[in-house]
Amino acid sequence: MRKYKETLDLPFPPSVNACYRAIPRGKICAVIISKDGRAYKDRIKTLLSDNSKLLTDKRLMVSIRLFMPDKRRRDIDNYNKILLDSLTGIVWEDDSQIDILTIGRDEVIKGGKVIITVREL
Repeated sequence: MRKYKETLDLPFPPSVNACYRAIPRGKICAVIISKDGRAYKDRIKTLLSDNSKLLTDKRLMVSIRLFMPDKRRRDIDNYNKILLDSLTGIVWEDDSQIDILTIGRDEVIKGGKVIITVREL
């Protein structure tokens, strides 16, 4: 039986700093997804809506390659949260299925992009 493997070419995401907001609610803070975060998730959903075969319930290894939109200094760990959240319910049922996650910086390209490879373990 062939193991699950998909490679996705996606738009460059906003930073985690732009995607989530802490809103004071009395003595606690609620974390909500920002307008930019919701827009990115909607864009991913629209881009991948034609492929209903993507969804898997298997244990996964995910590799993220970031092609930065410019040469500004960026922390590469600021992008995986919105990427993984955006693919939940589309590629995997829940991102807790991911056992191995790698992320790397690739060349700078105008507008940026992300290539994500998802493999069944």
